[in-house]
Amino acid sequence: MSGINILSTGAYTPLLDITNDDMSKIVETNDEWIRTRTGISHRRIANGEPTWYMGSMAAKQAVERAGIDPKDIGLIIDSTITGDFVTPSMACLVQREIGAVNAAAFDLNAACSGFVYAVDTAHRFLATDDSLKYVLVVSNEKLSYITNYSDRSSCILFGDGAAAVLLERSDKMFTSWLGADGTGAKFLYAKASHPDNPFMTEDRFTVDDQTDPAITHTGIVQDGKEVYKFATKALPTAAKNAADKIGLDVTSIDLFIPHQANIRIIETAAKNLGVSMDKFFTDIDLHGNTSSASIPVALNDAVERGVLKRGDKLCLVGFGAGLTMGSVITEY
Repeated sequence: MSGINILSTGAYTPLLDITNDDMSKIVETNDEWIRTRTGISHRRIANGEPTWYMGSMAAKQAVERAGIDPKDIGLIIDSTITGDFVTPSMACLVQREIGAVNAAAFDLNAACSGFVYAVDTAHRFLATDDSLKYVLVVSNEKLSYITNYSDRSSCILFGDGAAAVLLERSDKMFTSWLGADGTGAKFLYAKASHPDNPFMTEDRFTVDDQTDPAITHTGIVQDGKEVYKFATKALPTAAKNAADKIGLDVTSIDLFIPHQANIRIIETAAKNLGVSMDKFFTDIDLHGNTSSASIPVALNDAVERGVLKRGDKLCLVGFGAGLTMGSVITEY
């Protein structure tokens, strides 16, 4: 199978910057408590920007930086859990906004692992369809849609934002590994809002969906301890499994860009993997947890800061609700 080349990156983060002190005004918390336990100091929150708009702005930047004609994009994959509509897809709206008139478009939901899943999917399309020239992967999340701002243990974590990468076929190294554990769905979820239909009866069908039946709001529900246990194992497992596919020593990887969920999770995962934190790029202090957008936002930051250089071995690794996990290792 051929590899991929990350031709360009782009990002969009809302202007509204919410500090830890701002969070302390709505829930009982403080800056020191949040920083020492999560590594987060700021998070950007949408001030009216729709999910599709943030994704489109990131996509436009990626296309402009690549200097390509958007009509040459053959596929757009948008990873999100916070679309503005049930239908149409965010990918279709991004296609409209950037003028990628020849692109197929669909959304992908793998929660915080969504970007990794989407890049892996893009690679498979490029490897099997010679007519595809470019694939655009967009991750756009508006977690403020589904954050429960009365839950002080979780609302401090989440932010909004978007990022995009433009991919093309290449002979560069590529390996990936995706996984999931649906038995852990109850540890991290957000219920959809579905009103009852007028024909439902008192003896309606019910099922134990392994989530809390007392939860009636549509905000994020998280069992922090269980997610921590999963994440600190999932990140090293995903990275090592991808590397093992091609006989690559994970210590030879130049830069890891993990899902930006919690600095303690990243530090523990790095230790479990046997890799120095010096090789892990983080910007969680500035953005918080932006779900599937967190890895590509960090990727864009690493490129802009000159931390990631052409020729570097790069590992993108994430975990998320589902529970999902995955890793992509490639040469930048």
